[in-house]
Amino acid sequence: MKTFNLKLSTLVAALVLAGCSTTKPPEQVKLDLPGQYREAAALDGKWKLAQPADAADRGVWWSVFGDAELSKLIDEATQSSPTLVMAMARVKEARATAGLADADRAFQLGAGFGPTRQGDASGASTQWRAQLNASYEVDLFGRLSDSSRAARLDAEGQEAAYRSVLLALQADVAQQYFAIRSLDAELDVLQQTIKLRQEALRLVQHRYDAGDTSELDVAQANTELSVTQAEQEGVSRNRAQRDHALAILLGKAPAQFTLATEALQPVTVSVPPGLPSDLLERRPDIAQAQRQLAAASARIGVAKAAFFPSLVLTASGGYASDALHNLFQWSSRSWLLGPLVGTVLNLPLLDGGRNKANLARADANYESVVANYRQQVLVGFQDVEDNLSALRTLDNQIRFQEDAVKSAQLAARLADSRYRNGSTSYFEVIDAQRSSLSAQRAKSQTVGQRAVASVGLIRALGGGWNEAAAGSSALALAK
Repeated sequence: MKTFNLKLSTLVAALVLAGCSTTKPPEQVKLDLPGQYREAAALDGKWKLAQPADAADRGVWWSVFGDAELSKLIDEATQSSPTLVMAMARVKEARATAGLADADRAFQLGAGFGPTRQGDASGASTQWRAQLNASYEVDLFGRLSDSSRAARLDAEGQEAAYRSVLLALQADVAQQYFAIRSLDAELDVLQQTIKLRQEALRLVQHRYDAGDTSELDVAQANTELSVTQAEQEGVSRNRAQRDHALAILLGKAPAQFTLATEALQPVTVSVPPGLPSDLLERRPDIAQAQRQLAAASARIGVAKAAFFPSLVLTASGGYASDALHNLFQWSSRSWLLGPLVGTVLNLPLLDGGRNKANLARADANYESVVANYRQQVLVGFQDVEDNLSALRTLDNQIRFQEDAVKSAQLAARLADSRYRNGSTSYFEVIDAQRSSLSAQRAKSQTVGQRAVASVGLIRALGGGWNEAAAGSSALALAK
């Protein structure tokens, strides 16, 4: 009978081993990558590309803009942002979870002391025990190693997520800063225009008082002044809201921060896009998706290993005695190899489909993260192309707008001169001034958009570049 049971067990094990494979899907998937960006020819970058790697130090990339105030704000945000603190907390949690998974692979040793009450037909007795218990699970089919690897990859993914949050924070501060400076430039144009409108109103009023013009010109001059003042209030409201948003990025309440007014200086930084293949290693969000992909593959290994036997080696040694005062005598020593209850080698036979369901869930999760990885890569390419296209068209737009501003200002001066000489009506002056104001405001807005797009391209490419390492940055994660 024992021989039959042994043969049956061997047969069952053979069937299980034959019917299940520990082969895992790949941790990386092939992607059809373009050889270059479609918009790559739009820019001629002069910076030196950093070595592509998602964990590499990006350096103080914002220093290329040469703005001390911007550098101060980004440093402050890096130190105080609650969003960054939350991201670091998730990194620490993931590292701790990885430590728990590693602990399952380690040799376990514990100590115990206490009484045991036992009895039979002749009566009951108390036995005292003081012993060391040791256990170690042999990783026969890679379940523990795959579980540990998955947890470690999760931690690396959270580190990549931290870098993504940090890069987003730095870029958001820079983009809000440039947007505010662009509004400051627009406000400067409006303030100068209001002064001109006030001067024009005085001139028209003087001519009306002298009987040289009609009340219609005075009404038109008043209208243009009021319209411009209303536009100034609208831009001021927009600036205040962006100022509040910047305060939040710095970890402050809006009442605790305000950015002093200063017109934006044109940003002419050129950013080299590099190669599309570099993007996969530079962007932290893509790196995170790749870590998630590798972790999902490892978890399929864990699910498959559950179909196979597990081997746990245990031992205990110490002292056992019916009398507490005799517990630590040499004659009371005891030891045991193997578990007190159960078996050393365990093979799952009937589990109600639990292992099969776990494997199906792991396979489905793998399919999902593969799709997410591909999607992240496509989004990354789109971000780069969008910003390259924006920079190319904005540069051209600024050149045309500069010509438009010059022509509009000349037309406004000529119309004003003609009106003062009585050669034309005030309507021609109004039309020329409107065109001049519109052209100047449009140029200020486009210059701001160009600065924001420069930051956007750096963000889309996964960080900055530098000619030499500029010291340690906040990208270094505390181990």
